[in-house]
Amino acid sequence: MNAEERIAFFEQLKANNPKPSTELEYSSPFELLTAVLLSAQATDISVNKGTRRLFPIANTPAALLALGEAGVRPYIQHIGLYKTKGRHLQETCRILMKQHGGEVPKKREDLEALPGVGRKTANVILNTAFGEATIAVDTHIFRVSNRTGLAPGRNVAEVEKKLMKRVPQEFLHDAHHWLILHGRYICKARNPDCAHCAVEPLCSYKQKIGTGKVRGPI
Repeated sequence: MNAEERIAFFEQLKANNPKPSTELEYSSPFELLTAVLLSAQATDISVNKGTRRLFPIANTPAALLALGEAGVRPYIQHIGLYKTKGRHLQETCRILMKQHGGEVPKKREDLEALPGVGRKTANVILNTAFGEATIAVDTHIFRVSNRTGLAPGRNVAEVEKKLMKRVPQEFLHDAHHWLILHGRYICKARNPDCAHCAVEPLCSYKQKIGTGKVRGPI
């Protein structure tokens, strides 16, 4: 995909969704951090189901610490890996209270020092909570970037590096959400809906056909 095609690619995504946003429900940086920590290997739907009940009870580091790991568990036990996530959440709250005055830090190195927070999670927080032009490469973005020819790479680090270089500056802040949503609902792993894809003419995927089915393994 050349520079002109990349502009057209994001212009079309923007036309379809002018103001993209995360599907995780939150009202503060800490709520977003909590939701993202819980979302690893889980759906946003399952996370929202839990946080809708949890946040009215405890939505600050101090409140979650007071609730305790056992107190948080009933709200998140339907989410995969909930025991590990609950422990990470408690440890994160302790660090936020001790080192950051109960606030979510705005520096990448501070975010990545939190339990359960890696580069992908830090990128989500920096982008969605603090407005930085970052791209968190998850399985959806990795697939879309490779399949379309937008930013092919062998691993998430390579894809992120190429995206940061290739995505036109005017679209960089929202690219994260556009690509995730496109991968989640259109450019799906097993059955990409090529027939209803707005950017299909720009896509270099060789296995697409008019019905949206593929002729072989992805």
